[in-house]
This record gives sequence, structure tokens and C-alpha cells, in this order.
Amino acid sequence: MGIKERKSRHKEDLRKRILEAAKKLFVTAGYEATSIRKIAQEIEFSPTTIYLYYKDKSDIIYALHQEGFLMLRQDFQPLMQVESPFERLKAIGKCYLRFALAHPDFYEVMFIMKDPMKYLEVNCVEGEWEEGERVFDFLLQTIRDCQNAGYFSEMDTVEVAVQAWSSVHGLCSLHVSGHLKSMMEVVLKDNDQERMIERAFRVFVSYLELTK
Repeated sequence: MGIKERKSRHKEDLRKRILEAAKKLFVTAGYEATSIRKIAQEIEFSPTTIYLYYKDKSDIIYALHQEGFLMLRQDFQPLMQVESPFERLKAIGKCYLRFALAHPDFYEVMFIMKDPMKYLEVNCVEGEWEEGERVFDFLLQTIRDCQNAGYFSEMDTVEVAVQAWSSVHGLCSLHVSGHLKSMMEVVLKDNDQERMIERAFRVFVSYLELTK
């Protein structure tokens, strides 16, 4: 490996370390309580080093937001080959749930924290959210395909998509926030969250099946 390649790899490795440290602090301490100095302390570098990569912490949290959506889109990619639109819709829901269970920190940054959306309002063209649009467009097209197959007749496509997203997002949010865990331990004397999420999702799917 040449000098140029080593420098490039070192730069990319450090970028990943900055993002991972920032994600940890944003989720555990909160966005407001996290500073560039604290992120630098976490990776044992000077704040000046971080400013070589990111202009401020809002730039960092939006980079995390983008990285999370890239991961989610990659997870969705194989689902484009699912021929049955309703099976594809179910697969999207299951994939979304798996993502939240496997990457709760990313999920919180992407779908729960307000700060990436504030970054969009200030720094991006009004009405644009490229990474979010790509994911939602896939869901929208799948809903349209379902309607062509006889599901959700006489229902608005966007409204059905938002309802489907919000229903699955609710399960994910309950898990990520810890509310589901507490409810299950206190009320049900059970802590198998994944089984509960799977069963609740099946109930949701059964409602969708009734629309045909």
C-alpha cells in the first residue's frame, strides 16, 4: 500500500471514529449536552482535528443521519426483486423493524431526534430531503402496486403509506425508547421484546389483508 492510500485509509478510519463517538454521545448525553470538545475527548484527539472533517456538531449529526439512511436503503435493495406487492410491503415492514432492532442508535438519530431535521431546514433547499425521499418513494410505489393488485381500494396512496410507516415506526420507537421493555416487565412480567414486536406486526398485517 502506497503513502497516498495509507493517508486515505487513515482519514476514513478517523472519520468513522468521529461519527461513532458522536453517535454514542448524542444518544446517551443528548445533542445539546454534546460538544465538539467532548467528541474529541472520546476519541483522544484535539477539537481542531474534528474541525478538519466537520464544521460543527450539526454537520456531524446530519452525516450520521445520511449514513443511517444509506444503510437502510441497502437493506431495502433486495426487496425490489419481490414480485408480489403485498409480500414486498410485508418485507419492507419486517426489514424496517430489523433495522431498528439491530441499530437503535442510528434509528434514534434518523427518526426520533429533531436535530437532523433542523439541519435540513437551515442548510438544504426547502422541500428537499433526498435520503428520506428515496426510502419513502419505495414504500409509495409498493403501495401503488398493492392497489393495482386490489388492496387499499378507494384509499389515498400517500395516506396509506403514512399510516403504514407510522404504525411500524410506533413499534420501533417503543423499543428504542425503552417504553416497551418497561411495559412488558411491569405489566406482562416478560422481557422478550422481539417476540412481542413480531406478534404485533402480524396483527398489523392481518388488518392490511382485510383491505382486499
